[in-house]
Parts: sequence; C-alpha cells; structure tokens
Amino acid sequence: MTEKNRLKELVHHICYKCGGKNELGATKLNKILWFADSLAYKQTGKSITGSRYKKLQHGPVPFEINSVLKELENEGKILVYKHEYFGLPKKTFLLLEHPLDEIFSRDELEFVDLLTAEICGGHTAKSISELSHDIVWEAASMGEEIPLSAVLATDEAILNEEDIAWANAVVSRIQAEGTAK
Repeated sequence: MTEKNRLKELVHHICYKCGGKNELGATKLNKILWFADSLAYKQTGKSITGSRYKKLQHGPVPFEINSVLKELENEGKILVYKHEYFGLPKKTFLLLEHPLDEIFSRDELEFVDLLTAEICGGHTAKSISELSHDIVWEAASMGEEIPLSAVLATDEAILNEEDIAWANAVVSRIQAEGTAK
C-alpha cells in the first residue's frame, strides 16, 4: 500500500470519527495527521501514513492532502464544503461512506482515535495550530518539508556525568587530531 493510500484511508477514518459534528475543519484534520505521524515516529521510528509534511501558516500539512481529499470526495466517501466561520473561510468534512480501516492495526486506530477526540473536542483550530508551532515547525521555512526525524530533537536529554565525560573525550580527540594535521 502506498503512502498516499495510507494517508487517504486515515483521512477517511478521521472524518468518520469527527466529521458531521462541524468540528472537523482543515486545520484540525491536518494537525491530527501531523501529531499521529510525528508522535508515532517518535515512539516507533515509523509514521502511520508515511506522509511527508510541509510548513504552512497554520502548522504542518501533508503534501498530498488536497489530492487525497479530492479523491475521497470524487469516490463519494466524504463531502467537502466551504463556508464562512466567524468571518473566515472554513473547509469542513462530512462522512458519506464508512471506512473499511483494514490497513491499520488496532493500536494505530486506537491512537488516532484518542488524538482525534482530543483535538476535535478539546481544541479550537487556533489552539491546535498554535500547539503545532513548536521548535520543529519554527526551524523550517514556509513551504519547506519538515522531516519527521526532526521530532527526535525535541526531547530534552538528561545528561549525567558519564555522558559529559564521553563528550569531553570526543571533543579532546577531535581537537588533538586537528592540531596533529
């Protein structure tokens, strides 16, 4: 299964879990996908969808999201409609056909369902967008790819004396090699 198909099936699943309540707009959908993939990558070394993400104004967005949404709409699985929400344009997704969910493990779906419930029910588009504007997002230029591996640099490590001694030894060795040349 290609990454695009995994992304498409996960978008369909998220629309099933959160669509129809007028809570699932484009910003929340993109953040559910980002947090699902980035947190899974951080824990397992592998994202759920395999998607690549780019930095946009409201946070990370999968490169393939627009084509995936268009395919789901053309297949009659979701309805995408645009409307005004508090004076701003909003794209909302409604479920038309239930997803099969056969390509994901039970653990993956449970994880995505928890994220979906938290983001759809506990955040506004603005609050979840702000939460995604972390050090990883800040490091990229607008429109640039945000490598998932960058999320590994977000945890603060606790250094002990052994770690510091090792680092000092490496620095000393590099400095000695540099002066020997």
